[in-house]
Amino acid sequence: MSKVFIHATVSLDGFMADADGDVGWMNGFASAPEDGELVGRIVQELGAVVGGANKAQTVEDGEEPYGGEPKVPVYLMTHSPHEPIQKDGVTYTFVVDDIAQAVEAAGEAAGDKWVSLLGGSVSRQCLELGLVDEIQLHVVPILLGEGISLFTGLRKPIRLERLETAAYVSETHLRYRVL
Repeated sequence: MSKVFIHATVSLDGFMADADGDVGWMNGFASAPEDGELVGRIVQELGAVVGGANKAQTVEDGEEPYGGEPKVPVYLMTHSPHEPIQKDGVTYTFVVDDIAQAVEAAGEAAGDKWVSLLGGSVSRQCLELGLVDEIQLHVVPILLGEGISLFTGLRKPIRLERLETAAYVSETHLRYRVL
């Protein structure tokens, strides 16, 4: 059975994107080989991804989860039906409004590998439905002050157990089990 986890890079004040949706602020921080190895291990464990579709229901260059590196199925949440898209050896399946169905399909596709949840809305919905096993955050040393929050809007408290903390040069890596 696959593990379902939220995977995100966030600012120290908890934003996953700036107010305009840009994530360029994540780049340019010093890193150590251990940072790359940690993220590389996560990517190797991926079996499927669940995220939100863009408004045009397309997959534009630069929108591929994990830069298109893992060739795993991607399930995109949407409000209207759309045929699957094939791009660079990856199938993007659109799921209308049923996040639990998307996570279930991703879990079946992933087998014993992990299902990564990307994006605030997807992550919050899955937490509230009890579908998340773990949260893996990479915190970079910047305060944005405002932006798109990963967890703001969560409608109930979620208790966590810390599994792992690692810090090398700039980033701090946090891993929690959802209780």
